[in-house]
Amino acid sequence: MDKQLFERNLLALSKMDGDLCARLSSAITTRGLYRFIESRTGESIPALTGPEGAARPLHSTVDPRKEGERLISTLSGEGYVILLGLGGGFAAEAALKREETKKVLAIEYDRDGLAELLSARDYILLFQDPRFRLLADPPGELIAEYLLNSYFPALDGGIRVFPLRARADGDGRFTAAGDAIKGAIDAVSRDYSAQAYFGKRWFSNIIRNLPLAERQRSTLPPVKKALICAAGPSLEEDLPRIRDRRQGAFLIATDTSLPALLQGGIEPEGVISIDCQHISYHHFFLGLPAKTALFLDLASPPPVAARTENRFFFSSPHPLGVYIRRLWRPLPALDTSGANVTYAAFSLAETLGAGRIEVYGADFSYPRGKTYARGTYIYPYFEKLQTRFLPLEAQHSGFLYRDSSLRKQEEGDRWYYETQSLRFYREALKRKTAAGAGGFGGGRKNLPLFSPGPMRQSALDFLRSYRRSIEGLHSFAALENPSGQEETELAATLLPLAASVRKNHPSFSSGELFEEVRTTSLRELSILIRS
Repeated sequence: MDKQLFERNLLALSKMDGDLCARLSSAITTRGLYRFIESRTGESIPALTGPEGAARPLHSTVDPRKEGERLISTLSGEGYVILLGLGGGFAAEAALKREETKKVLAIEYDRDGLAELLSARDYILLFQDPRFRLLADPPGELIAEYLLNSYFPALDGGIRVFPLRARADGDGRFTAAGDAIKGAIDAVSRDYSAQAYFGKRWFSNIIRNLPLAERQRSTLPPVKKALICAAGPSLEEDLPRIRDRRQGAFLIATDTSLPALLQGGIEPEGVISIDCQHISYHHFFLGLPAKTALFLDLASPPPVAARTENRFFFSSPHPLGVYIRRLWRPLPALDTSGANVTYAAFSLAETLGAGRIEVYGADFSYPRGKTYARGTYIYPYFEKLQTRFLPLEAQHSGFLYRDSSLRKQEEGDRWYYETQSLRFYREALKRKTAAGAGGFGGGRKNLPLFSPGPMRQSALDFLRSYRRSIEGLHSFAALENPSGQEETELAATLLPLAASVRKNHPSFSSGELFEEVRTTSLRELSILIRS
């Protein structure tokens, strides 16, 4: 082992990851976990030693560089490359030679084995490339967190995982890493899909809601018991039980369920809406009782927010919402990661401190082919659209079968349809209820009031400041090489908008994408500031 080479590698690594450098500096480099053999092209190749001393080369013994280049040549539009196993770094080097490569992540296990690699091969060029990162001995949670924070599909394009077979096969740690990667990619993909469709609308709604959020002054005290009403077909049968159970409870209606409750003679204490689409307005055509508090995601349509002064804005994890909470006004934050309004209602009940939470109408399926409870918006909506050539039955069927993942399920004498999204919603709420099974907020002391904090400046002044900050931003580079928290958060506020632009302009270069996003955001802000 070459001690000087090891120290040079650590010096280069220290600028990329000081913590990992410190961990490796105390590693043992003499355990003989690797032997190093020479390829025909003169490259030093690590060979993993087995329990009986047999060595298994990790790369081609003929031309390992060409092997790495051939592997990476299978990439098409993918800009994010994940390598399960570092080995001699040949695949990582080949990936970084591509102009399209935005990030390379290598995952390796066994600190002493990694130290042996750094004692025998030169990885300095890898460690000096800002696009390269190395995770050593990471648990699955750390891998998932890293990907969720570093993979931006609008900027990075697709993602590809390459296992170094001779290193990863048969090692359960790499199998677990692969599972963590898949889970993180699935989560990012769901989020990105929503951003691609709604990114521009989110941006537009959020900035237009700030003057309304500025007027918010009221507070809500904690509650002891909460009832949540979703809009599934079972809500029809649950109405009598809800009437009996609501004594002393704070009844939270999802926006979709509101008209069904009102037609059933039930006025909820609160109604929650998280959808940014203007169709949300249909849920309020029967009116909103004066005493019913309206809880709105900051990205909700402004016409919905304008229906009442008895409203409470909250912030979801949208990066612009996070930016606003930190730099303008600390609005209440709700967990909306379940991606549906029932989940958000449950999060609201928790935040209000409810010690007992009951949920009604949350079918997360279409029992016997029925989509929503009677009285919800979909029935009068379809009635207005019906013609001789488009009867109600055809519209309901079209709505039911619009999702290609729809599957029929049977349990005894009952049957229902479900989709991939509905299964995800159900599982997400199950996990959330299980996490709060210890009593939710009821046993906690000194619960905070549900209320926004003080403003640092007026909404208009904040929007002017935000516009100036965007004018001074010249690329998304702050996301790749953070120079400060505020600049990184500023660039992140534009990512959902970037996903929306990318959907319409898939061939844009990174520079063209940024310019279009910058132009669009400044135009939206200027229209609002002038009005």
